[in-house]
Amino acid sequence: MLGLSVLESWFPILSIVAISYVGALHTYMYSLMIAFFFYLLIMYKRRRFGELKNRAAYKDLLLTTFWITTIFSLIFIGLRYTTAGNMAVIVFLQVLFSYLYFNLLGKEKMDRIHLIGAALMTVGALIILIPDDMHFNKGDWLILLSATMAPIVNYYQKRAREYCSAETILGFRTIVGFPVVALLAYLFEPAVSKEDLLHALPYLFLIATGIYVAAKIMWIEALKRISITKLSAMLALMPVFTLIFAYFYLGEVPQLRQILGILPVLIGGYLITRPRRHTAA
Repeated sequence: MLGLSVLESWFPILSIVAISYVGALHTYMYSLMIAFFFYLLIMYKRRRFGELKNRAAYKDLLLTTFWITTIFSLIFIGLRYTTAGNMAVIVFLQVLFSYLYFNLLGKEKMDRIHLIGAALMTVGALIILIPDDMHFNKGDWLILLSATMAPIVNYYQKRAREYCSAETILGFRTIVGFPVVALLAYLFEPAVSKEDLLHALPYLFLIATGIYVAAKIMWIEALKRISITKLSAMLALMPVFTLIFAYFYLGEVPQLRQILGILPVLIGGYLITRPRRHTAA
């Protein structure tokens, strides 16, 4: 999970650079295209195509594809208007939504420490999302919307993993989601020139191989082994790494508001994922 956090922390940085050349949806589309060939090779080498014959897996595979395609479309569009640091912190709020969906709304008893953690994360999010001049950044809010959906896709991916390997799940959602993203890119963004594509290609390749292949396989394998909420909390280092890497690579100087907001978000994430206290009978 530490290695996964490092890989994922580069995602907003690489994406912002690629978006500057080819646009948000085209960045998503070309990244999927490159990742698709790697998944085909992995599935062939590991003989995973037979798993697609299992009809019981298709409901969860299709729901995973729908949610993940929606999430990443919102993230890529949101990155056109916000910073890499903001994106990393806001995405980490999926820990809060995991808690709300699977604990609070799941009618499990709330511990005081978990409630304090949820409150801290909410305060931190408001510090980051609500600027001093009250001019809301639509990119931040689009990424926040994607964070609300992340626990849902993790739930269906965890269910699909009972039927299929991580490579099959990722390959399926890439194959099925690609035409949808390609159509959206064609309808809503201008055509990409050959020169711009060549400039963006190194970043697209790194996004595809590092994030969509290596990191996502690690993510799904971890989903099989630990709870969704705990897994999300273990990504707490990702926004910290992103802020550091964005400073050195993009020259993004962390704002005081980001620093003040990230602290309660990280502390709250830790508190939410602490084991539940059991009272004596």
